[in-house]
Amino acid sequence: MVKINENIRFIRKQLGLTQDQFAQKLGIKRSLVGAYEEGRAEPRLDLLQLMATFINSSVDKIIGENLTEATMTVSFDNNRDYSRGREVLVVTVDENSKDNIELVPHKAAAGYMNGYADPEFVKELPHFKLPMLKQGTYRAFEISGDSMLPILPGTIIIGEYVDNLKDLKNGKTYVLVTRQEGIVYKRIFNYLEQNGKLFLVSDNRQYAPYQLEGDEVVEAWSAKAYVSVQFPDVADKSDSSVEQLAGVVLDLQKEIQQLKAERPKK
Repeated sequence: MVKINENIRFIRKQLGLTQDQFAQKLGIKRSLVGAYEEGRAEPRLDLLQLMATFINSSVDKIIGENLTEATMTVSFDNNRDYSRGREVLVVTVDENSKDNIELVPHKAAAGYMNGYADPEFVKELPHFKLPMLKQGTYRAFEISGDSMLPILPGTIIIGEYVDNLKDLKNGKTYVLVTRQEGIVYKRIFNYLEQNGKLFLVSDNRQYAPYQLEGDEVVEAWSAKAYVSVQFPDVADKSDSSVEQLAGVVLDLQKEIQQLKAERPKK
C-alpha cells in the first residue's frame, strides 16, 4: 500500500531541504510539512501538484507509486549564491524512510566525483546508522594522507550536509567535494563574502594553506564524528589551536595582497 506521507518525506529529502525550507518553497507552515510526513494530515491538490513539478513527475505517481523504489530526476532552483554543480542532494532511505549514512571509501572517491548526483551510484554505496546523531543528513568519507594529523589516514569522517556555503564556520573542519581537488578534509576559513574564496588549512603544519573558489565546491559536510581503529596522539594540541590557524590564514592573505600590489600595472 502506497503511503503518501512517506513519498512526501522522500521528495523533501531528495531536494536536500529541511522541513522549514520545504515549507517555505510550498508557501505553508513548517508544522504542516511535519503533519504531512507523519500522516496526520493530507496536502491539498495544488500542493501535490507543486511537489510533482519539483521531481518532474505527476500527482498520480505521488499518490499511487512508492517513490522510494523509483529512480528520480529532480529539478529544483534553490537560489543558491554559490553553485555546486547541482541543486539537490541524492540520499537513500531505509524501510522506515529514515536517512541512511552512506560511506564513501577511499577507493570509491574518484567514482563519487562522477556519481554523487546519480541515485543508482549512491544506492550502491555501503551504508549504516548511528543513533546518537541528531536529525539531519549525514555521509561518511574515508580520508587519506596525513595532512590532518592527529586524525590518521584511513579514518572515517562523518559529516552533516551543509546546504549553503555561507554557513561554513571559521576554524571548523569539513569534508569538501570539489571539482579540481577531489574530496578533501580540511579546516575552513570562510571569506566568501569578501572575495568569494575559502581558505583551507591543514592541522599538520607541514602542509601549506591554500585558497579555493567557492564555486569549486560541489558538496560540503560539517565533521561531526569519526571512526578509527587507531587512537590519535594528542600529547600537544597547541599547534592546532584555532587562533594560530587564523593567524596563518591572515598572513597568507597579506602575502596575496602584497603580491597583487607589487604586480606591475599594464
